Amino acid sequence: MDSSKRAFFSVMCLVFLSCFSVLATNISYDGRAIKINGQRKVFLSGSIHYPRSTQEMWPDLIRKAKEGGLDSIETYVFWNIHEPIRRQYDFTGNKDIIRFLKTIQDAGLYAILRIGPYVCAEWNYGGFPVWLHNMPGVELRTMNSVYQNEMQNFTTLIVDMVKQANLFASQGGPVIIAQIENEYGNIMSSYGDAGKQYVNWCANMAESLGIDVPWIMCQQSDAPPPMINTCNGWYCDNFTPTNPNTPKMWTENWTGWFKNWGGKDPHRTAEDLSFSVARFFQTGGTFQNYYMYHGGTNFGRVAGGPYITTTYDYDAPLDEFGNLNQPKWGHLKELHLLLKSMEKVLTCGDVNTTDFGNSVNVTVYTTSETSSCFIGNANETTDATITFQGTQYTVPAWSVSILPDCKTEVYNTAKVNVQTSIMVKKPNGAEDEPRSLRWEWRPEDVRDTTLHGKGAFAINQLLEQKQATDDASDYLWYMTNVNIDKQDPIFGQDITLRVNTTGHVLHAFVNGKSIGSQWAKIGGSNFVFEQNIKVNSGKNLIVLLSVTVGLKNYGAFYDTAPDGILGPVVLVGKGKMDEEISKDLSSYKWTYKVGLHGEERHLYEVQPHKGWHTKDLPTNRMMTWYKTSFKAPLGTEPVVVDLQGLGKGHAWVNGQSIGRYWPTFLADEDGCSIDSKCDYRGAYSNTKCLTNCGQPSQRYYHVPRSFLHDDENTLVLFEELGGNPSFVNFQTITVGSACGNAEQGKTLELSCQGGRTISQIRFASFGDAQGTCGAFEKGTCEASNALSVIEKACVGKESCTIDVSEATLGSTNCGSGITKRLAVEAIC
Repeated sequence: MDSSKRAFFSVMCLVFLSCFSVLATNISYDGRAIKINGQRKVFLSGSIHYPRSTQEMWPDLIRKAKEGGLDSIETYVFWNIHEPIRRQYDFTGNKDIIRFLKTIQDAGLYAILRIGPYVCAEWNYGGFPVWLHNMPGVELRTMNSVYQNEMQNFTTLIVDMVKQANLFASQGGPVIIAQIENEYGNIMSSYGDAGKQYVNWCANMAESLGIDVPWIMCQQSDAPPPMINTCNGWYCDNFTPTNPNTPKMWTENWTGWFKNWGGKDPHRTAEDLSFSVARFFQTGGTFQNYYMYHGGTNFGRVAGGPYITTTYDYDAPLDEFGNLNQPKWGHLKELHLLLKSMEKVLTCGDVNTTDFGNSVNVTVYTTSETSSCFIGNANETTDATITFQGTQYTVPAWSVSILPDCKTEVYNTAKVNVQTSIMVKKPNGAEDEPRSLRWEWRPEDVRDTTLHGKGAFAINQLLEQKQATDDASDYLWYMTNVNIDKQDPIFGQDITLRVNTTGHVLHAFVNGKSIGSQWAKIGGSNFVFEQNIKVNSGKNLIVLLSVTVGLKNYGAFYDTAPDGILGPVVLVGKGKMDEEISKDLSSYKWTYKVGLHGEERHLYEVQPHKGWHTKDLPTNRMMTWYKTSFKAPLGTEPVVVDLQGLGKGHAWVNGQSIGRYWPTFLADEDGCSIDSKCDYRGAYSNTKCLTNCGQPSQRYYHVPRSFLHDDENTLVLFEELGGNPSFVNFQTITVGSACGNAEQGKTLELSCQGGRTISQIRFASFGDAQGTCGAFEKGTCEASNALSVIEKACVGKESCTIDVSEATLGSTNCGSGITKRLAVEAIC
């Protein structure tokens, strides 16, 4: 190579290295904050789990998160969907994590990658593939070489994929933080010394992967350096990192809670959620992530539990379908924008807190340029009036006021000045009546197979369900023959079949006939099935169908919790002296079949199958497949299918699973908030602010628009318990009415969605109006022209913005002691 070429090559190398250094981002941290290229930052993040939505939904969800004031998106990585069979990987469709991360990057946001690979997340088996559980000699989440080899293999696979796509910040990508393990500190003591060794191994293994961004371990107070310990919970203002050289980080601020079959709807108010955020930043926090910002849907069989519903709405700022959950989304947006404007003083300023007593304190952040203040009132019942720096401030109970200049209150967590949206379901414009759906049906093929004792393999013992199925199906058939002759002690007696099971649902058949079904109560899986039966002289066939409804996902050694029928299974009769005589069948030869015949034949797929009937539609019939065609609902708004009238089963649209359904499982009658009202004051838990008492835990099921075709679509149902499909119908979800209740000096925005416009202003009053959305009433004073002003500004528009002032709405006849507010209800 001559000198000119060498010079050219050297220049090009320098250019390349220069370009790379511009693209690469240096992520570091100190005791105050995560730093981007040396600059401390405030981070406001939100969890969106890629497989709980669809690829087509991702850009809109991320855009709305960004518009809501977030700068980062956090997600787990779900091992069991990516490696369903050992060394066979799937990153297609909504499992395409690389595409998800690139979508975050395209939106200009950062990403937090929680690899785990244990995730909890109310996800089936905590994210572990069941084949891992079935490996000889394995012990999960401890110092076990079988497990460690598999965990390291998957973690390395994910890291290498992200590296190859140049998605770590050190490569110019969006991923600024990664997580190894998850909430292990909550249960580590149960694993003894091996648990501590395991945490150290995780840290060393993660560091060896060389990603050049920080690693975190949430809920791990003894996280080995350089791992950063972080907090999860309803409130983390009192959290202090064990290592003073790491920032105060909140990886899961629970925006609501998940739902169980048989459970009520949990809600967390916008006031309390914003209070928790403001308190966290008042007390030195600089990184906060919402769990969830969009909860989404547990498609397929991914819901864990057991008994976690298909909806994973979580009362998040973006609801299950991607709609803005107002007022939560908007109230938090205002807080986010304010906190971002205070970034420098929060991350670099000197901090001083003064205690005013009665749970009231003032925190001042000061730099050479500015000061910002938080006035916190953690009293649960009493408003506080204090004098601070010569000015009097009134702070409602259980709230925080933020004064970015230490003079003027710009935001208070208890004062919601944004729209409240009342969501409504509208009939499908293409199919207005349930009876317009024409159904076909076919029975699950059991008469000539399982109910005749035909299976795939046999063994002289009762098998645990995960071991037998590898979680390929919710369903496992147990079949055995019992000979009872006239010499048998129980012959001629009243006989009871008694089955001890750790499964979630049990269906029992004797000699081809159903004798009953039973399921566990919410939160448990162990129960005893007992039913009187009639037996024949000679051979009798006992068939038991065990059904899982999501595998356990949390707790020490949760992976070892058994599922299925482990027995004993006995026939019980009475002797001559009324003593109990039993015949234990547990060690008999049991024949097994995994799954349903319809699952094997893929009856849920759109391809034609023979054997469907068009006449004499049966209802309330167990083990039945139903199929119908329908047209996609008009418009662009989210679609749901109402499965009221059905029992329990699984649903598919155009061959894609929309999850398990169980509308007959009702929530308890008692325990809901009166009139759906909830006092935001006081510590929140998932037993506070409940609604939906006495109603189906879930009646409506999300059908993503991307699952639908423009012309004909196919809905397939497998009905396990028995129901009536005639009531099934499709609807869209939209904003029915938009309410505002904003203080003077604020700006109120009202908006519809899906192209709908504001058709009417049902109520408007600027003064001291009383009541809540849908039940506003005029107070003692108001501006006379407010209604006409708002009608002119809003009717016929998709959205409108109103300056809440006398200049815009007119003078009021209110006295000087009245705080004037604008109350509006607009109809979309």
